[in-house]
This record gives sequence, structure tokens and C-alpha cells, in this order.
Amino acid sequence: MSELVGIRIVDSALKAALRQMQLNLGNMKPAMRDIAQVLANQTERNFAAQGRPGWKALKNPSEKRKGGMILQDSGQLAASITTSASATEAVIGTNKVYAAIHQFGGKTKAHTIRPVKKKVLAFGGRFAKSVNHPGSDIPARPFLPVLADGSLQPEASEPVLEAALQHLRRGAGI
Repeated sequence: MSELVGIRIVDSALKAALRQMQLNLGNMKPAMRDIAQVLANQTERNFAAQGRPGWKALKNPSEKRKGGMILQDSGQLAASITTSASATEAVIGTNKVYAAIHQFGGKTKAHTIRPVKKKVLAFGGRFAKSVNHPGSDIPARPFLPVLADGSLQPEASEPVLEAALQHLRRGAGI
């Protein structure tokens, strides 16, 4: 007949660490703040690398844009990135209205182009008071570390997980 073997761990330090971890799990705001910062860092890396994977090159870069960084003509988009955190979520975003079309891609609306500083438009030896533009196809150039399905970009997954684990370690006093 086999005997049951029981092991009982009496470790006051372990019990204290588990209690502290339980208390920290009740306050996730510090972890969410750290995760939001990780998302901001990953966004900066996306801009620096011009996408991960690389963004589609500009179709017809102007002379002033040749050799320039994609999505960084003025730097306003990158500078507009903000984060916030609560006890239940880490948020990253921008207030730029044109950000969504760059993140997800799409087609701009047809519109009329009129001169701003002159009386007529001039291009290719032709002149016109206005031009009807059919709209442009903008490829997706995801700068935020989030994919279209809402999941994290692969390069961001590990750092976000590490931030969460670090919160647990701090809570356990490790």
C-alpha cells in the first residue's frame, strides 16, 4: 500500500511576499503607467526605424523630402504622442486627425486644389485656377505598437510583459 506524502512549507518570508504581491495586485496603476511608458518607447522606436517591419517608401517624394524620414516631415505626429494610465488600462494615442490614416491606411477624399499664394496653379508647363484631385491611396504605416486587430506589435509584446512581471517582482519584494 502506498503512503501519501505531504509537504508543508513554513516560510514566513514567502508568506509575507505573497501577501505583499496580493496587495500590489489590488493597485495596478503603477504597472499600467509603466506599460504606457513602454508603449511610448516602442512608438519612438517605430519612428526611428521607419516601421517594424519597414514602412512602404514614399511614392513621389518632393525634392525637399528626398532622404527624409517617413511620417516625420514636420515632426508634429511623433511629438503629439501621449500616454495615460488608470488602474485598469494603459493608453497611447495622438490628437492629430490625420494619424488614423497613417496608422491603418486608406483613401483620402476627392477634393479640389486651389492656389493659396498665387492666382493660378502651375505644374508641368500648364496653368489652372483649380484642379480636381481624385484622392490618394495611403498605405498603412503603423507607428503605434498596435496591429489592426488590436494585438501588440511583436516587438512590443516582450517589453510590455516584462513591465507587468516587474510589477509583480516589486510587489513580492524580489
